[in-house]
Amino acid sequence: MKNNPGSSPLLGPRPGIGVRPLSRSRAAILERLRDQPEPVTQAALVTATGLHPNTVRDHLDGLVRLGLVRRHAAEPSGRGRPAWLYEPTTGPAGNGYAGLAAALAAAIARTSARPRAEATAAGEAWGRELAESRGGTTRTPEEARSQVIELLDDLGFAPETGEDRPSDVRLTRCPLLEAAHRHPDVVCGVHLGIVRGALARHGADPTGAELLPFSEPGACRLVVPPLEGPR
Repeated sequence: MKNNPGSSPLLGPRPGIGVRPLSRSRAAILERLRDQPEPVTQAALVTATGLHPNTVRDHLDGLVRLGLVRRHAAEPSGRGRPAWLYEPTTGPAGNGYAGLAAALAAAIARTSARPRAEATAAGEAWGRELAESRGGTTRTPEEARSQVIELLDDLGFAPETGEDRPSDVRLTRCPLLEAAHRHPDVVCGVHLGIVRGALARHGADPTGAELLPFSEPGACRLVVPPLEGPR
């Protein structure tokens, strides 16, 4: 049912906007990676594509953030830091994933005695894995917070922050909105777990991080209080 012009705005976020389209150069690098029989270095991709090293690095970083590519350190060989190796993943969440996620959420809600707790725990493991796959290091808890907000942006939550409420993050989109309406304990529990797991992987104490689903017009509210290092 549509709202009347004078009616109150609906609470909660809008549907996710999906995966951002890739530029031609970024898509070409991803295709090169998919053609390789094993993980390759940035230097190998520079040679294969003829692009500037900085351009290749920027595209690889973007593909990692989107979940299309994973990276890990090569085995040490001699002095110096080992090179990063890059390989394609199976891809980010799409419509098929959303359907599967909805089915799993329904199954957990139906069979679990503690659906939110189990969903949050699963989300924490996923959040740690996502943070690990993106690489990078953080020196302060606030840098960890920024990394997690960037992760949420890449996952399609379109987070918004403001100086008036520095502990609050408005999640204006939801990649699994329909499933979240049907099974909020499970889906929103997973999303909270992702935040907590990613914070912990970046070395910040996730205690106090909470997600308030459908709590305000146009958004869910994520509360991330002032962070401390791990206890």
